[in-house]
Amino acid sequence: MNNAVQRLLELLRLERLEQNLFRGQSQDFGRGIVFGGQVLGQALSAAAQTIAEQRSVHSLHGYFLRQGDAGMPIVYDVDCIRDGRSFTTRRVVAIQKGRAIFNMSASFQRAEDGFEHQSDMPEAVGPDGLTPQRDLIRQYADAIPPKMRRYVLAERPIEIRPVDPVDPLEPTARPPHRQMWYRAADRLPDDLSIHQYLLAYASDSHFLMTAMLPHAVTWLSPTLQVASLDHAMWFHRPFRFDEWLLYDIDSPSASGARGLVRGQFFTRDGTLVVSTAQEGLIRQWD
Repeated sequence: MNNAVQRLLELLRLERLEQNLFRGQSQDFGRGIVFGGQVLGQALSAAAQTIAEQRSVHSLHGYFLRQGDAGMPIVYDVDCIRDGRSFTTRRVVAIQKGRAIFNMSASFQRAEDGFEHQSDMPEAVGPDGLTPQRDLIRQYADAIPPKMRRYVLAERPIEIRPVDPVDPLEPTARPPHRQMWYRAADRLPDDLSIHQYLLAYASDSHFLMTAMLPHAVTWLSPTLQVASLDHAMWFHRPFRFDEWLLYDIDSPSASGARGLVRGQFFTRDGTLVVSTAQEGLIRQWD
């Protein structure tokens, strides 16, 4: 297995300290703070490990409360709120230095049949022939802060291919809509929960940037402060994250130093598998 994929699986697998208490290590991408997707994926992994019966997550809602320290592990305290006949509910609090940095509610459901409909998949260029995000970033390597550079350019566990790339050094104003193809960089185990918490990890990547597009700023803009505030996901159908998924993202609003983004993940054959939403801080400093 790809080394980067193996490391990410280990990161999200967690260490069980007590029956409902887990510890996860942290990644440092050169900024000293924890990537929001890491906390999201680890929290979902912790919740899933407390469910004895085979049930899959169908929704989660999380709030980022404080910046996490990337130099320290994170403890995940799972509250087993309800185990019903069809649905199971969990609440997870991520703790560092004795304080909550993130909390999440997640609901799991046993598989059952019901009505079926979905939105049509939007038109999009396929992933074949598109340039990987990692190769695009290499063009701007000199502009990336040295502490971040080696992490940004390192082997990645998740391959991302933008349909219409953005120049982070000379952005131009454009409509708040992006399309990107995502998949794990290697074959994954046949365990749906692994695919789900890996997608949760990846769903926070490049998400909030869509709200910046009309304002001609990017993650390299020196006067911009950006942070995820909350994150929600709805898992509609089973999927494999080692196969290409289209992430179609739009931003309907930005106001009050906050931006709202919405996303949908589609398989290549047009099946809608996951919907996402997030509000984040987008603060412009003088």
